[in-house]
Amino acid sequence: MKGRFIIIIILFFSLSWFCSCKKNKYRINVSSVEADIKIKRLENDLFRIDPAAINDSLPALKKKYGDFLQYFSYVIKAGDINDTLFGNILVSFCTDKLNNEVYSAVSQLYPDVSLIEKSLGNAFRHYLWYFPDKTIPGVFTCTTGFNRSIITSDSVLGISLDRYLGRDCKYYPGLEIYGYLSARMNPVNIVPDCMYAWGSKLWYFEDMNYQADNVLSEMIHEGKLRYFEKCMIPDINDTLLFGFTRGQMKVCKNNEGQMWTYLIENNLLFSSDKFIIRKLTGEAPFTSYYTNESPGKAAVWQGFKIIEAYMSGNRDVSLEDMMRNTDVQDILDKAKYNP
Repeated sequence: MKGRFIIIIILFFSLSWFCSCKKNKYRINVSSVEADIKIKRLENDLFRIDPAAINDSLPALKKKYGDFLQYFSYVIKAGDINDTLFGNILVSFCTDKLNNEVYSAVSQLYPDVSLIEKSLGNAFRHYLWYFPDKTIPGVFTCTTGFNRSIITSDSVLGISLDRYLGRDCKYYPGLEIYGYLSARMNPVNIVPDCMYAWGSKLWYFEDMNYQADNVLSEMIHEGKLRYFEKCMIPDINDTLLFGFTRGQMKVCKNNEGQMWTYLIENNLLFSSDKFIIRKLTGEAPFTSYYTNESPGKAAVWQGFKIIEAYMSGNRDVSLEDMMRNTDVQDILDKAKYNP
């Protein structure tokens, strides 16, 4: 598995290099920006020590991992790390047979995380270039019993490596993880997922106070997050950015005008029906309002295209200004989107 991981990473960077040879409007010079990422690996500190020593190790773990240990504890449902029972719950987690099997799989696939550090560091250099007043989070890895992929807070970015064991991981079918979801649970998805999650934390939909929660606002918001992600990882392939297959991406590109017309003619853009919003922008094997060949979240891709058009036609608007803009009608009007 280690060799397979290395091949996947090499292929990813080779594709990125190939793409970078073409003209890429997202590429910027970040050589002067410093963003050194050093990942702390909680899973190693938990599973490599004698379980009998875990309780005595708690003070050192709290010091080393800070707030992340508490967020991790919440994810695995171990409660407050200062509770007297926390140590015993942690021992149970670390002595569970399945958790140990999964840790072994993680160790084989991720003997080190230097490539993740390098890729994530490059993404956060772009982040600091666009947002020089911001700070980068502490980055950690862990295993969470498959409960969460990415953990975020104001200063923390956690990666649950058991959610990135590869689309063919033997554990995923037993967990009833749908194939269209496990198809994105690969090593190459880690950094894109991290940057999407980081953007989602900074611009959380419920905190944005859009004028209305409808299909258009959800499309625009998700489109913003994908645009942010693309700015952070300029050479990312669109299939990886959206989690589409090549065939699904082709369907979107070949039917962009028809999909937009469908939304307008069926009065869906301003619908606030949660069911409709979810059908168009939520996880699914395909977008039922379009065709079975379309990808789920096809409307998110449409939202991204609107944002691309908006930013291309309004060069004076900064990335931060765009992300903060909650006037979706203004964005749509100025985008002059007409596929």
